[in-house]
Amino acid sequence: MAADKREIVVAKDLSKTFSNGTVQQHVLKNLNLSIYKGDFTVIMGNSGSGKSTLLYALSGMDRPSMGTITYYTEKVNQEVAIEKTEISSYNNDKLATFRRDHVGFVFQQNYLNDSMSALDNVMVCGLLKSGNRKVLVEKAKNLLHKVEIDEMDYKKFPTQLSGGQQQRVAVVRGVINSPEVLYADEPTGALNSQNTENVLNILSDLNGEGQSIVMVTHTLAAAERGNRVIYLADGVIADEVDLGPYVGDYKDESNPMLEEAKKRHAKLKNFLQDMGW
Repeated sequence: MAADKREIVVAKDLSKTFSNGTVQQHVLKNLNLSIYKGDFTVIMGNSGSGKSTLLYALSGMDRPSMGTITYYTEKVNQEVAIEKTEISSYNNDKLATFRRDHVGFVFQQNYLNDSMSALDNVMVCGLLKSGNRKVLVEKAKNLLHKVEIDEMDYKKFPTQLSGGQQQRVAVVRGVINSPEVLYADEPTGALNSQNTENVLNILSDLNGEGQSIVMVTHTLAAAERGNRVIYLADGVIADEVDLGPYVGDYKDESNPMLEEAKKRHAKLKNFLQDMGW
């Protein structure tokens, strides 16, 4: 990666083993990886390669069997400093607090609370970190507006919203606490093509504003949103490719960066073909 990139998450010698009776499945195998501030990192690989397992380990949603995961977060007091936090040894309570303060997560299934309104689904996560309800309401409404959730829909329950609306609310829930990293596990996997495009556009916009994102996907269209694509095979990193920033749809003839978009598309497609995808 470029010399001016700053590491924000570092996984070292990461291993994850699942046991089923006497059979052990080694899903991650001494994996080493750095995530950089401001990147849109995409993780790809065949089924069973360890993509989601890696995402859950990096985010603190699950624990590795071996290895360490270290975060380098900005701590603002009188001046900005970098705080080093190794989360692998945290107990459950401490890990939950760390996730609340530093990590956002978007699942394939949105897991919204059906007994709460769209706004309250966002607010309940924000209130875990901030006690200033007035400020938080304003922030939540601004974010919902940004992802094109109409004000008339704020009070609707998830079952009254479309699948695309629900996932957009879930994205807002993931960023309400201004996380250092937003993790997304196949966030468009349950959506139709139009809603997929809408959610990907939101993620691209967030990244353009500086949000660091790590996303697992199995589709070429979603992978093109990343500037860095990592390919997993049998629990290790087989290779990666640097695409540079997303410059729009390679099929959109009105795209002023159309030729560059076509080159990015070809580069990613060739890379994935080399990986046997």
